[in-house]
Amino acid sequence: MALQFTLLDARRHDRDGFHCGEPTLDAYLRERAGQHQRDGIATTHLLVDDADAARILGYCSLAAAQLFLAELQPADRKRLPSYPVPAVRIGRLAVAQAAQGKGYGQLLLGHAVHCSLQLRQHLGVRVLLVDALHDHAAAFYRAFGFRATQDGPTRTLYLSLGKE
Repeated sequence: MALQFTLLDARRHDRDGFHCGEPTLDAYLRERAGQHQRDGIATTHLLVDDADAARILGYCSLAAAQLFLAELQPADRKRLPSYPVPAVRIGRLAVAQAAQGKGYGQLLLGHAVHCSLQLRQHLGVRVLLVDALHDHAAAFYRAFGFRATQDGPTRTLYLSLGKE
């Protein structure tokens, strides 16, 4: 078993067989992820086992975003210009029910951070942003250093990607 990350390919990956226990996340993968990828709205990154590459173990979707400077915690605003801060948004992150409890959510999050840091080589990106679906998801992100935005919704969280 060798895990790998790959971009969604609707012809190759079994989206209908993916079930994570959250209907909105299942529906996004089946109904919108491919179109969003084709239209340049978001990319969907899959975690698969190369022995059965059609079976999706988990996924995350990433998109360009911005965060207003005032939404960052005061310590994260230092030396930043007063215009919106460039960001990458984790639109969705889900692990198949049969694969939960194996650390795959952490792998997907690490992949999102890695992609964001790689992107910094080509354009400005300062934070990784997420709107957690519920309090349990918000706790997951907080465990990895995400912080709530200043005066924003309590489940809008960001991770500073620091200085290069």
